[in-house]
Amino acid sequence: MSTPSAIDVCRTELFTKVEDLQQKYPQALVDKVVRVREMYNWFLSNPGGTDREFVSEVMQRHSVSKVTAYSDLAVVKTLMPLLASASRDFHRWRFNEMIMKTYAKAQAKGDTKTMERATASYAKYNRVDLEDEQTLPYELIVVQPFTATDDPTVLGIKPIPNIQQKISDMIAKYRAETLDIEDVEFEEADLEFDTLFPLTKNDNDDGEEDLLQ
Repeated sequence: MSTPSAIDVCRTELFTKVEDLQQKYPQALVDKVVRVREMYNWFLSNPGGTDREFVSEVMQRHSVSKVTAYSDLAVVKTLMPLLASASRDFHRWRFNEMIMKTYAKAQAKGDTKTMERATASYAKYNRVDLEDEQTLPYELIVVQPFTATDDPTVLGIKPIPNIQQKISDMIAKYRAETLDIEDVEFEEADLEFDTLFPLTKNDNDDGEEDLLQ
């Protein structure tokens, strides 16, 4: 049985216990998963980190070569879109972390205005002034039954007797009235507006004054 690729294992076993990993995969692959897991969390905590910082951190923590560190970086970058498509929880968490750090720095400096703004942003973003929404369980949602009908009385409309016959009579009536209509050709009128409505000197002056105003 061939050994699966590191990317496939990390996608499915990233947070599996080490003991369980060791029972299924070679130790080298287990070490790879453990490194990727650790650096995946590092990337979440340092979203602004560069590739060079990532590689340096891996080499320092695990004493691996630069080639191995770049290989770990490639795996982590492959996993990141999965997080973005899964939910916005990470972005919410990161926003709250940034607000808390801002508040802590402002508190250390005694900057009460910044503390107040950070508190307001935190409260507004997390909607702490609102009660928790009570979601109705799906099993309690009853589908509204609908039945198709052509009975106008369900809308409170009085039915017209022999409606289909009246419709046929009206169609025949209007078809008969349109028999005398004749389509004729026409051409666009060639109007010389400059000749019919010549501009006077006063008109030009007024226009210039309007533009200047």
